[in-house]
Amino acid sequence: MSKSSSPARTPADSLRVEIGEKERLEESNVSSTAVTPTPYSSLESRSHAGSITTRRWPSRWQSIRLGSGIMRDIRARAPFYISDWKDAWNYRVIPAIVLIFFANVLPGIAFSLDLIETTQQYGVSEVLLSSFMAAFIFSVFGAQPLCIAGVTGPITVLNKTIFDIIERQANPPNYLQFVGWVYLWGAILHWITAILNWCNFLKYVTLFSCDTFGFYVSWVYLQYGVQVITRQFSASTESGPDTIDGAFVGIILALLMVVTCYLFRTASQSAYFHRHVRRFFADYGMPIALVASSGMAYWGRFNHANPSTLPVGKAFQPAGDRAWLVRFWELDGKWVGIAFPFGFALWVLFFFDHNVSSLMAQGSQFPLRKPPGFHYDFFILGITTFIAGLLGIPAPNGLIPQAPIHTTSLLIVGIEDEKRDEEDGPSLGLRQDEGLQTDRLHHIRPRPSKIHLSHGELEPDPTHASDGQGQAHQHEKPLAVVEQRVSNLAQGSLCLVLLTGPFLHVLNLIPRGVLAGLFWYMGADALEGNGITQKLLYFLRDKSLTDTGEPLRKVRKSRILLFVGVQLVAFGATMAITQTIAAIGFPIIILLLIPLRTWVIPRLPFTDEELGILDGPTASAFTMESVGGISEK
Repeated sequence: MSKSSSPARTPADSLRVEIGEKERLEESNVSSTAVTPTPYSSLESRSHAGSITTRRWPSRWQSIRLGSGIMRDIRARAPFYISDWKDAWNYRVIPAIVLIFFANVLPGIAFSLDLIETTQQYGVSEVLLSSFMAAFIFSVFGAQPLCIAGVTGPITVLNKTIFDIIERQANPPNYLQFVGWVYLWGAILHWITAILNWCNFLKYVTLFSCDTFGFYVSWVYLQYGVQVITRQFSASTESGPDTIDGAFVGIILALLMVVTCYLFRTASQSAYFHRHVRRFFADYGMPIALVASSGMAYWGRFNHANPSTLPVGKAFQPAGDRAWLVRFWELDGKWVGIAFPFGFALWVLFFFDHNVSSLMAQGSQFPLRKPPGFHYDFFILGITTFIAGLLGIPAPNGLIPQAPIHTTSLLIVGIEDEKRDEEDGPSLGLRQDEGLQTDRLHHIRPRPSKIHLSHGELEPDPTHASDGQGQAHQHEKPLAVVEQRVSNLAQGSLCLVLLTGPFLHVLNLIPRGVLAGLFWYMGADALEGNGITQKLLYFLRDKSLTDTGEPLRKVRKSRILLFVGVQLVAFGATMAITQTIAAIGFPIIILLLIPLRTWVIPRLPFTDEELGILDGPTASAFTMESVGGISEK
């Protein structure tokens, strides 16, 4: 997901103008029944006459009053709950469901393969149930339904490390009971964090931390793709030479998956084919590539090679035919205390991973109109963590890069009308005939520039161009995001459908090599748009072909290298520790990115202008209001 380092004027700057306009109207005793934008930090209520009364929370009261952040999130989001379901009546929801289903469930299963085969305590059923539980709870009850939650690579690393540590003991405890206490301690810390409004520390999270963590996650995807391939060779060595052909076929399928995905993506961005065809490639290219690559495994000599496929169990049955309920309260008392440090590590991981996923899913590049709710959602994450320990399934949390991919797939874009902008001046807002239901949007939100849409066209094509206007697609601007709950709920429900016998059989037909290719494609795609990668590629560009408006031109090259160097050192430390038995502590290194950016980076020889170009807030001021606004540091 691309991030711009430009210090361009943010939508929040223009929104402040709207705030001032409203205050002047209030001072003049001007009343109106129309919806008037108000600051997100205000709570609105309507009188019987239809007028709007505003009640403000003092900023100091927000940080002192217990649970004030949760209540504030609930009151801000509740007015939009009905529209969250009604707004799903939009075609963009369909490709979003398909894309996120494949991008969520298959990597989640592949991430868990090592955990499944090592511990023998988890199976595919546990992973699918965890994904369904997270999707159901966050889509129905959450404040940020755009954030996709599921089984991630870091949680599987944490769970496997816990297994490796306790199995080395002379008299090890029951693994699932021990993990149940780890999750319970983590859940308690989640609830304390939400009640004490500690999510306000997210105001210090900038692109420095998000790019570094995103860079790490991208390489984890690439690494896991390699591990899926090498594990097939290990299995073929143990099973005999007859299966070595299947391992090599797995490599071919992985490469076929990557190449096909990139061909579809390139075609969707090219000038070839009709615009509807290009849009189809963009929406369904990856799922089609996955199905086609899987089908190749059963064609001709590929089928005779018998490539390794995904392991599955019985329908709706946990691994080892155990009971679904884990009686973790029966664990010996001494292990209950030992589980607390592991629960603390889990809390640190989820505090950063889930909240950063939410921030990236609601980044400043997305014109969102509905308020977020970080405190409330983190409290809910504690509930899902507790349920995961009770059922003996991997704890779900926010996914990167799936969360921002989900929001991107729901984008509605249009063509900017520059002449209309010049005539209208700085006026903001959308015409009522654009069909975006702006009358139901009560809070200040980022708004795009004026756009040109044909009447009745709710979802303009991003590459639409009439005859003689072949360059029009270059002026496309994000218009809105289809902010709703259905796509998240639907993709999670499909995970539950996979738990049935017939679909488990279909899942068993997917070759592991195709999953490796999916890992490589998603990792490479996320890496390509990462801020660290973009800064490194800047040095390889032909300067004569580099845009004169490129913000990095204003930064000394030595300072760019210094900034990226610090990020790469943090990435290297995180990656290195996950390869050792000390992997249990890698969440601490990730969390240290925040104080590193807040206190250390400003002391390095950067000017304020250079830091403003190299770094910036992850989300807009509108989104960050939920955690107290954007930090000025």
